[in-house]
Amino acid sequence: MKAATAPARLSLNQETIRQWSVPELVAGCAAAGVGAVGLWRDPVREFGVRKTAKLVSGAGLRVSSLCRGGFFTAADPAGRAAALRDNRRAVEEAAELGAEVLVLVSGGLPAGDRDLVGARHRIVDVLGDLTPWAARFGVRLGIEPLHPMFAADRCVVSTLGQALDIAERFPADRVGVVADSYHLWWDERLPADLRRAGRGGRLVSVQVADWVTPLPEGVLLGRGQLGDGCVDLRGFRELADACGYRGPVEVEIFHPGLWARDGSEVLREVVDRYRRHVE
Repeated sequence: MKAATAPARLSLNQETIRQWSVPELVAGCAAAGVGAVGLWRDPVREFGVRKTAKLVSGAGLRVSSLCRGGFFTAADPAGRAAALRDNRRAVEEAAELGAEVLVLVSGGLPAGDRDLVGARHRIVDVLGDLTPWAARFGVRLGIEPLHPMFAADRCVVSTLGQALDIAERFPADRVGVVADSYHLWWDERLPADLRRAGRGGRLVSVQVADWVTPLPEGVLLGRGQLGDGCVDLRGFRELADACGYRGPVEVEIFHPGLWARDGSEVLREVVDRYRRHVE
């Protein structure tokens, strides 16, 4: 693939081609003309945060996001303190990488807990401590709502409106929201909530993947390749654009079928599908 052939706003999330090492990711994206990457903390830390930052910047790539911080909902003080320590490290890593946003997956219900409202209040409490730290390092935080099927174990924030209710307690230049088509495509309030996010300058990241049926047994790893499911991906992107979003559109797909293939082949397919279904 010749350089500079990919759509200008396309960003490749690292997990989409999980089989690639950090150097392979950077080299593959640079060769394909993909201008931005979304990174994940574990593989970056394994390779080295400083080494990754140098490699990415040396290839002329942007870091559209670092995933992930969050998991703020522990009910005990020790658990919340541990979450704050980890998130402060995540902020420092995002700053070193030059990430445009640190994505926050807020956390599910603690074992035996059924209090959704209380869990959401604890998110606000921890963010109250984390936001000044992020400001110190110049890092913007992005609260990502996840589909309601993940509310119990991964994220009690299920709609963009709920994410905005939390984000709007903090300065807009510090805390925003992430809109992912996989998690939000079903919500009839999505257009209104995107407009609300746009008016407040809160929409900090847009991610795309498709929703396929029947759902696989492990739904977390069942995101569809662009165009394989029922989401109006171009309409989703156009809605975000109409609300003032002009940033990268990050392709984030978790699927073992993609991970079993040659990475370069997957990237060629991603670029082609993005042109046909998103651009």
